[in-house]
Amino acid sequence: MPSQIKFARCGVITRPMNDVAVAENISPQLVHEQVADGTMVIPANIIHLANNLKPIGIGRSTKIKVNANIGTSTTSSSIEYELEKLNSALDAGTDTIMDLSTSGNLDEVRDRLIRKCPVPFGTVPIYEMVLGRNVTDIDEKVILDTIEKQASQGVDFFTIHAGVLKEYLPMAAKRVCGIVSRGGALIAKWILEKNRQNPFYELFDEICDIMFQYDVCFSLGDGLRPGCIADATDEAQIAELKTLGELVARAREKNCQVMVEGPGHVPFNQIQENMELQQKYCRNAPFYVLGPLVTDIAPGYDHITSAIGGTAAGFYGASFLCYVTPKEHLGLPDVDDVRQGVIASKIAAHAADVARGLPGSANRDKELSQARANLDWKKHIADAIDSKTAQQFHDSACQKSSGKTAADDDYCTMCGRNFCSVRINKELTKIHGKK
Repeated sequence: MPSQIKFARCGVITRPMNDVAVAENISPQLVHEQVADGTMVIPANIIHLANNLKPIGIGRSTKIKVNANIGTSTTSSSIEYELEKLNSALDAGTDTIMDLSTSGNLDEVRDRLIRKCPVPFGTVPIYEMVLGRNVTDIDEKVILDTIEKQASQGVDFFTIHAGVLKEYLPMAAKRVCGIVSRGGALIAKWILEKNRQNPFYELFDEICDIMFQYDVCFSLGDGLRPGCIADATDEAQIAELKTLGELVARAREKNCQVMVEGPGHVPFNQIQENMELQQKYCRNAPFYVLGPLVTDIAPGYDHITSAIGGTAAGFYGASFLCYVTPKEHLGLPDVDDVRQGVIASKIAAHAADVARGLPGSANRDKELSQARANLDWKKHIADAIDSKTAQQFHDSACQKSSGKTAADDDYCTMCGRNFCSVRINKELTKIHGKK
């Protein structure tokens, strides 16, 4: 079965393309054109698509999407708990899930998560490749067999760190934080100990052949992303970015869908430049950014630093935000952290969509504001990006306000009656009306 990009290049508008058009309120022809030229991707493994996957589009003509990372580790390897995290992320409205598991029976973890996941599902295959072996034991067979196996399970997109080249490692060695990408560091270790070029780069055409067979989308990993703002936009990051641009062209030649991953830690004043450099070097492939985090000094609050950067990144060119949770840099996220991370990134994505004038994006804000102006608490809360938290806060305020409830639509839980500007405005409207 051809890939979505192959179908599009043959003039076929597929069911997933139509589904994306309906969800985004754009024309199927536009989706078809942008999938064909690679500026939009629809991560939809044919196996996952045949089961429970609801396709989404990622590109500048669609709403900015949000990803949530989950997965087992050496300190936490319960499949049941990862399923709880999956449900928490889905409930909060994540658009995709990535399984970053590094411990336990990864095949079972992946299989059970995919079967419960109706959104595109990604992995980082090198994590499985090093499980139970030294990184230097990774060879061509291990790489291709692992990618083939995960593709056959239904994974929709792979992070492949093929841009970390041998000649770039001395650049990274000069940094404050060096290589912070786990996948990038593993490949750097392989290169140093083998004194050879990145095997994922050398096997890129063979990897493309597998990806095309299952229509797995590349998410070209930024193994040399900056891990602190002092390292942002340095020679190592830009050198890798240029190589990723080369790999975008090679993947498209093989009829593979491809997006590109980006930083990382970037000071606010460098975000626009980073987005524009990616578009320039990577042929306008959809850009998938981690944050970016605009300061390094907020451990415990990095869902906020990333939301600040994510809004700017989305405005200037990114199409896909990877969430950052409050536990970033401190520990693995729990169920509540997952929810907070998704919500923070969704706020950033929506704010960027409004700022860039994406048709229909501001309508939701206006509808909520009208409900607020009418003291329509039920609709006000229902339209919130996180209705659960909004309802909890409102209920708590009502309990402290002599037992008032949402049914008391003329009562303000912040001001009471006499001090409420909204109630005064309602009186003004009765007298003067709205023009």
